[in-house]
Amino acid sequence: MMIRWLLIGLLTVSGTAQAVRPIDPPGLLPTEIARPLLEQDPGVAAARAGLEVALQEAGILDQSPHEWATRVTGQRRVQDYGPGNSATGNRREWQAGIERTIRLPGKAAADRSIGKATVEESQARHGEALHEAARELMALWVDWLAAERARELAELNLQSAQASLAAVEKRARAGDASKLDVSIAHAELAEQRRMENDAKTQASAAWLRLSTRFPGLKRQVLALPTPLPIGEGAAFWRERILAESDALKVVQAQMRKAQAHAERARADKTPDPTLGVYTASEIDGRERISGVMISVPIPGGVRGSRSAKAIAAVEVSRQEVELKQRQLEAEIASAVATARGAYDSLHIANEGAAAMQENARLMQRAYALGEAELQALLLARRQATVAMNNALQGQVAALRAYYRLLVDAHLIWDLEHD
Repeated sequence: MMIRWLLIGLLTVSGTAQAVRPIDPPGLLPTEIARPLLEQDPGVAAARAGLEVALQEAGILDQSPHEWATRVTGQRRVQDYGPGNSATGNRREWQAGIERTIRLPGKAAADRSIGKATVEESQARHGEALHEAARELMALWVDWLAAERARELAELNLQSAQASLAAVEKRARAGDASKLDVSIAHAELAEQRRMENDAKTQASAAWLRLSTRFPGLKRQVLALPTPLPIGEGAAFWRERILAESDALKVVQAQMRKAQAHAERARADKTPDPTLGVYTASEIDGRERISGVMISVPIPGGVRGSRSAKAIAAVEVSRQEVELKQRQLEAEIASAVATARGAYDSLHIANEGAAAMQENARLMQRAYALGEAELQALLLARRQATVAMNNALQGQVAALRAYYRLLVDAHLIWDLEHD
């Protein structure tokens, strides 16, 4: 019989998706083990470093892009008083000034909005990297537990083949079975040994994939649990997953950034003025000049074109948000339907596996009593093996679907904090 662990921690719904408390279902890695594995993932670490880059970018945008500029010039004035005149006409003169372009207030506000949206986008990308790593960890973990369960089933089938061979040899010694039957039983045992070795290999390979992708995980085999039915409605999962979706938050932040860029381009239609002060010395210092300088570029058509381009980009971002939301809604509806269908299929497969196992047990007994042929026994064994493997695959599919909903809804591994 398949070992069943009931998943505890039913979701508590109080009308909204946000009211659901996180759960820690048995059979899945506990949070205190899974969370460090996720934080150490290179993709998550890269996204975390990207967040620091975004914070630095926001700090840069918060400051004016213009800097103080100094200007110093020196010259010599030469005057020619004509031939025969010994008076010198060389005069040393200089001019010094300091100036700076002033960022207008509307542009400063737009730059800060761009910086804020950049940080929000980076935060969402970090959450999405964590979410994708969680999906991968969940899938590899379930694959390994399933491979270990398949190895256990292969060992049981090997034991059954050994029991069948013993029964054939006993009948052969009594003169009730032919040498051909003994040979067929030996061949069946060899085939079961091969399948048991393949199952061991698959289990080892599954563990290597898991432990290599997420190093530091200790090998501790748990029983493959049986999922509970999806009791919540599709509307619950839709609201919860959309509210927690970092992929949706990324495109929403990109839309806000595009809107801020449009505001910046609109404000940039008015050029920033340059203000400065200067002082000068002429005729060897006999004349001193000081003054104030104001410089304003004359705007051309390029500024208006850039503003129109930025406004058009906002519409592109708005449509991308709508597209991403529709894609997520379709994925959520499909995931919920898949989880429910997989759960129903699992129960059907379990019923079939139980019937086939009982049939094989009765056939084994009948053969031992001389009431059935060897081929009928082997056929019953093969049918039971196929039915048990089908039930295992149904269990894995149902678990994957259920765990994926939990990951997407950020209900496990403290994903709701990101």
